Amino acid sequence: MVATNTSPAAAPPRAAGPQAGHPGRRGLSPQAEGMLALLVTVAIWAAFALSARALSASSLLPADAALLRFGVPLVVLFPALWRRRRRIAAVRPGAAAKIVCGAGVPFFLAAMHGGALTSAAFVGSIVPGMVPLFVSAIMIRRGHGVPRGTQAAGLALIAAGVAALVWRYVVPVDTDVLAGSGILLVASGLWALYTVGLREVDLDPVGSIGLLCLPSFAVIGLLALTGVLPTGIAHAAGGDIALFLVVQGLGVGLCAGLLYAFAIRRLGAERSSVVGSLSPVAVVLLAVPLLGESPTLAVLVGVPLITAGVVLAHRRPRPKVPADA
Repeated sequence: MVATNTSPAAAPPRAAGPQAGHPGRRGLSPQAEGMLALLVTVAIWAAFALSARALSASSLLPADAALLRFGVPLVVLFPALWRRRRRIAAVRPGAAAKIVCGAGVPFFLAAMHGGALTSAAFVGSIVPGMVPLFVSAIMIRRGHGVPRGTQAAGLALIAAGVAALVWRYVVPVDTDVLAGSGILLVASGLWALYTVGLREVDLDPVGSIGLLCLPSFAVIGLLALTGVLPTGIAHAAGGDIALFLVVQGLGVGLCAGLLYAFAIRRLGAERSSVVGSLSPVAVVLLAVPLLGESPTLAVLVGVPLITAGVVLAHRRPRPKVPADA
């Protein structure tokens, strides 16, 4: 689950005709390329939710997973990040703090801990699903108008979906699930802060990844070295390290950000966000064979409500056409 700045200046050149070097041979259309990139992104987002739940059963600790999440992109992108070092350093401290806190160590640890107390369906639904509500609250606080029409209806559906997810754990009280749900709400609020922060910086997707990962890796490394967060990566199973390296480091940390930015350029932000809202559904379907989770009635009711709400919340009102047009 990743949002990245997609400034037009960072857009790659697009071929207008047949593939270069292959006269008469055509590749995928821009729409098909964008849809393929977006579907892979949705799968990566789903893998993030699944890994958040699977971490508690692995030989890795949260600090280990965080080191892989933020360290791998830095290694892979180091030459490109070095060329962008001045632009990254020039980002205003306030915007940088929103990005680093919103998607860095605080968000990561909250998502992992909340997932350990709940289920993959909760992570995949609450964290991305509640973001539009939190972003709207931030915008209202800044003096923007209150959402109306389909956007307001979408936000109401999201809230109803989250309520449906947690209701059955209120009576009788399940303290673990309720605490985990609260922690996931904190993670979602942090991600909303990250989303707002991205709008305030002028960086391409690679620069945005560097701005997030460099200080996050430094913080998690310092916490691990001082013993504040325990680490056991030296004694962890090789299979667990490989899994989280691929899913968190290469997948979430690197590929999702770049592919989502590419999809937005090909499909537009609205279409991308609508297809991206299928992530909670993918999490629920994949959690059955991979984690042995059986969808409860609350999940079967809450996830579709959240998905429909995200679709409506991302819709933009159509401009009114003059009557004499």
